[in-house]
Amino acid sequence: MKTTPFTKFHIELGAKMVPFAGYNMPIEYFGITDEHVTVREKIGVFDVSHMGEVWVKGPNALSFIQYVTSNDVAALSDGKVQYSCFPNGKGGIVDDLLVYRVDAETYLLVINAANIDKDWKWLCSHAPKFNLTPGEELYNASDEIAQLAVQGPLALKAMQKLTSESVEDMEYYTFKKLEFAGVKDVIFSTTGYTGAGGCEIYCANDVAEKIWKAVFEAGEEFGIKPIGLGARDTLRLEMGFCLYGNDISDSTSPLEAGLGWITKFVDHKDFIDKQYMLDLKANGLKRRLVGFEMVDRGIPRQHYEIVDAQGEVIGEVTSGTMSPMMKVGIGMGYVLTPFAKADTEIFIRVRNKDLKAKVVKMPIYKK
Repeated sequence: MKTTPFTKFHIELGAKMVPFAGYNMPIEYFGITDEHVTVREKIGVFDVSHMGEVWVKGPNALSFIQYVTSNDVAALSDGKVQYSCFPNGKGGIVDDLLVYRVDAETYLLVINAANIDKDWKWLCSHAPKFNLTPGEELYNASDEIAQLAVQGPLALKAMQKLTSESVEDMEYYTFKKLEFAGVKDVIFSTTGYTGAGGCEIYCANDVAEKIWKAVFEAGEEFGIKPIGLGARDTLRLEMGFCLYGNDISDSTSPLEAGLGWITKFVDHKDFIDKQYMLDLKANGLKRRLVGFEMVDRGIPRQHYEIVDAQGEVIGEVTSGTMSPMMKVGIGMGYVLTPFAKADTEIFIRVRNKDLKAKVVKMPIYKK
């Protein structure tokens, strides 16, 4: 099992460690609910070094990424980040990802930990069409980069103490390469997977310990705490953010998943599955991913059936939990399109009991 440069800190802090995407990762430190609230109200730190990073460089970088991703990469300018996905050529999704534009010929793709090998093979299979050589213009740096996600309303205020460049006023989905905690060439971005604000810090493995210590020292006065993957999941679910393997997969279309906003049908962009998705859009979707909130007491879980008032199966739960902020069960799932409108009454089948719920607009948790 792989470790990250921060694994020893997790163990020293008494984290409950579990295998995740081939890594030994902290699931929780002092309780998922408390960790969740810490991020919503103060500042928390996630070790996300298990995520993958792939560089794409050279004169054909843009055309390559345009082809393999659904969003319009040409809309990016230097220092901007874009959420996107890799269509799989069969109407589904290879993975969802972030695209960072450093300059016109340099891009960083940030991919999911569990999909690193799969994504790398997928990218390499299309690289020859664009004269990109794996290991050169296309480079997998996943094992060389450590990453911390510092999340919460006080995150940027605390991190400002560690750099002379202005970061507190950074726009959402932007990044800078800067000196941070005395370390040069750190990538500092503001994307986030919690809906609580904050930043991501990318650095080389050999300076990771120095970054960790500096981050916690800077955040001490703000009540900073380490946060595990358990709270990361409940935080993203409150926001209605998709998790690959749950809410999106090789068998779900971006359009069904509510990701039409990252699927750009523009004239200057040809991409994998473009015609398929245009046809799907024209013919109408049979199912849609929705967020829902329990009306009856109960906690929805992945794979629970979603039924109508007559008990007919109309879909399936993809993610579910008890919301730490709302104190009710919440979830996401695919339902037949007629049931996808907000405030529609649905039922979640929990141990042979049909519990009432209602479809809600994303995000599920309204701050």
